[in-house]
Amino acid sequence: MRWYDIRILGIDFGDRSTGVAVSDPLGWTAQGLEAIVGDAKTVIERVSALSLEYSAEKIVVGYPLNMDGSIGARAQVTDSFISGLADVVTCPIIKWDERLTTVFAGKTMRETGLNPSKNKGKIDILSAVILLQSYLDHDARETR
Repeated sequence: MRWYDIRILGIDFGDRSTGVAVSDPLGWTAQGLEAIVGDAKTVIERVSALSLEYSAEKIVVGYPLNMDGSIGARAQVTDSFISGLADVVTCPIIKWDERLTTVFAGKTMRETGLNPSKNKGKIDILSAVILLQSYLDHDARETR
């Protein structure tokens, strides 16, 4: 692997559909990959395969904190998912605050003429892109 081949996966974990994004090889931009439909076991298996396919350096998982920053029921479900994923991947997993990413993704879709409720897979992928791009932008600021 070359020094500039840095791939990071972004995961917007959901009950029925999970959005996945990947960074470019330089770790600057996020692109949507796919929406995985299925339970946590199905998602873990697919994300594990994608982490190998892209030689992921790390995986960023959207962490759904409550608006006041506290950990609620959805974050606990995500913790369980992260624990299961950690059992099968070798790269670090980073929890990343995902508050309002789905709202922002829905707004973006409506502005482009797409109905979010009729494009569930696309909104999940876009949410993963927004989440991962937020992480990449933060990481770039931290390393300057």
